Amino acid sequence: MDPLLSTALEAAEAAARVHLLHFGDVGLDEAREKAHSDFVTRVDLEAQEAAMAVIVQRHPAHRILAEEDTPGEAGWWCGRTWPEDGGYLWILDPLDGTTNFLHRHPQFAASVGVGRRVEPAAGGSDRDPSAVLEAGAVVAARTGERWWARRGQGAFKNGLPIGVSRLRALKSALIGTGFPFKEPDLVSRYLQGFQRVLPASGGVRRGGSASMDLCYLAEGILDGFWEEATLSPWDVAAGLAILQEAGGLATRLDGSEIDLEDGSVLAANSPDLLRELGTLVRGP
Repeated sequence: MDPLLSTALEAAEAAARVHLLHFGDVGLDEAREKAHSDFVTRVDLEAQEAAMAVIVQRHPAHRILAEEDTPGEAGWWCGRTWPEDGGYLWILDPLDGTTNFLHRHPQFAASVGVGRRVEPAAGGSDRDPSAVLEAGAVVAARTGERWWARRGQGAFKNGLPIGVSRLRALKSALIGTGFPFKEPDLVSRYLQGFQRVLPASGGVRRGGSASMDLCYLAEGILDGFWEEATLSPWDVAAGLAILQEAGGLATRLDGSEIDLEDGSVLAANSPDLLRELGTLVRGP
């Protein structure tokens, strides 16, 4: 297996083993609330340590952006920027779906992605440097689901190749979403979009783990997905790497490129469905 992909998968599995070790033993009384309904537990921290240990051992010169960041650890955290030297940046969520985990709901996962900054191709382009996601792995310990992808080599679930659905009619599409629970001021706007999407689609589902939602989109269980401006890069990096290799598309709600800042996500199995879903979510 490719070294980057192998590291991503092993790091995600290391974190997932921590999830299983503590599942059912850690409750809300042990959690610390970072923001409204946004919790962190010793499981998040222990899982992050396990995943980071794999990355640092295999790629000591690479940099890491992790949810429970530890800027005091030299070389392990570089902030919200891609390394300008073209070096690799690992983007890690040790426990995506902490609230689900605390309530023993099975939809939670470890998410590990890696990318790098690239210069525009030769030929006179004046476009700013952008970034590419090289590999990603999402491991859901409780459900036994493991997704992974390497740029240019396809996407897989539990060893079998996956791809987005071929459904193109929004009226039959199953759409995933996430609630803007961290930003109450967005709830009213979100609900207006929800009211437009629900009757126009085949249904809307909210699972509570963006990385898993993107993987379900990648394998054709969902046909589209959107979430308002509450997602961080560690929530989506691995899932986006897998979705892209499965043939899916993702942007911000306004159509702009997804970067390392917190923001919205709009994703679908095709350009047409992406456009139609985005129109409904944004509204008049």
